[in-house]
Amino acid sequence: MNNLNYKDWFIVSFAVGILLLIAYITGKKQEDTNDFFIAGRKIPVWLATLSFVATEISAMTIVGVPSIGFSENWQYLQFFIGSAIARIFIGYFFIPYFYKYSCVTIYEFLGHRFGNITQYSASVFFFITRLFASGVRLYAASLAVSVLMGWPLLNTILVFSVISISFIAFGGIKAVIWTGLWETLSFYIAGIFIFVYIFNSTHLSFLDFWRMASEDHKISIINFGLNFHDPNIFLIAILNGIFGSMASFGTDQELMQRLLTLKTREESRKSIIYTIFATIPLVVLYLSIGTGLYIFFKFNPNLNASEPDKILSYFGVNFLPNGLKGLLLSAIILASIDSPLSSLSSSFVMDIYKPLSKENNEKKLLLISRFSILIFGFILALIAYMCQHVEKMLWFAFKVNGLTAGSLLGVFLFGIFTSRKANKINAFSMVFSSIFCTVIMILSEMKIISVGWSWFIIIGTVSTFSISYIFSKKEQSL
Repeated sequence: MNNLNYKDWFIVSFAVGILLLIAYITGKKQEDTNDFFIAGRKIPVWLATLSFVATEISAMTIVGVPSIGFSENWQYLQFFIGSAIARIFIGYFFIPYFYKYSCVTIYEFLGHRFGNITQYSASVFFFITRLFASGVRLYAASLAVSVLMGWPLLNTILVFSVISISFIAFGGIKAVIWTGLWETLSFYIAGIFIFVYIFNSTHLSFLDFWRMASEDHKISIINFGLNFHDPNIFLIAILNGIFGSMASFGTDQELMQRLLTLKTREESRKSIIYTIFATIPLVVLYLSIGTGLYIFFKFNPNLNASEPDKILSYFGVNFLPNGLKGLLLSAIILASIDSPLSSLSSSFVMDIYKPLSKENNEKKLLLISRFSILIFGFILALIAYMCQHVEKMLWFAFKVNGLTAGSLLGVFLFGIFTSRKANKINAFSMVFSSIFCTVIMILSEMKIISVGWSWFIIIGTVSTFSISYIFSKKEQSL
């Protein structure tokens, strides 16, 4: 299959085998939803940190970030300046409330703060946001693997889905977290080896490599332009990093679920701050791979460079030696298996099914949790398959996320930073803001107006917060 040999198959088999072994060992003896969804709050800080990184990075980073480094520059890093600010903010303002109410899902906080309608609405918005964004991520990974292995896209999606459903339904969040450690290590190992090979293939010294990349503006990080339609200018990128990361980390159960597995709010705060120092080097590494690919193809103009979204896979198939192909394939596969199924299941069971059914039998709830993972896995695979005509996948994922993430962030900020009382109006403000952002995106795509996708989360956040605040009632205290 696309000249993979026994070395590649051994590396891939070893990587996936270790992952499944870890999942089996750590995932045994799941007795109730407390074990299944938050691991009894017994996960150490360092482990939660690395698992968080594995989930944050995903296959979209492995294949999407090199395409940005190849076709654009390093201005994507501006986002992480804002992201670092957001993580500190979440650690000191969001996490204490989640622990105050002993939340299994973060949307339980909204239930305590406002009422069930707000909790249900937020959970549904999470389903929409996470399913579509993760569907794009799964598609990106499946596309890369289908190119590397010569498989039809549908077959690749199905293989990923079956593996994810199997080990997550068996082991719950504990299995997800421990396998995240292995995934993060694999991302670093594969990235370092691949970059070194690409760099050596250019036959340049490091200074010459840097000079050539700089001359072509490939290592440009800061964009002080004033074109506010451009999502990469410094101010907009910083704002998007702050608002986007607050939405992604503070109001998204997939990532926050990792932080709720720690014993105390202090440990949880440390973990999210430590992720700053674990994630940024990994992003720099994969941007460097993209820059290296640009220099490689510039030195070899007779070679077709393929389209940007497929550039890493194309290079892997045609130029990486056996062994390194296996490393690349392993990183993509492991990044794809770390799916949002556990968080989707926890939100469905704890935020919707349990409150509505009044079910308290833990064995039955555990069974429902595992069955819901199967259903969400099928939906995720379907969305991934429908993404075949998407271009610039990373930016598309951000656009989809921006349509609903701002609504979630707005209602969380309203709950944390005001003492006002609302419930039904929160549901209205979230729906209105999401529709408003969708209309703006459609008009922008039709070239009727010009609004960068990075504004969507900001607009949705401000709109949701403002509507809820204006139409809410005053309350003396929480």
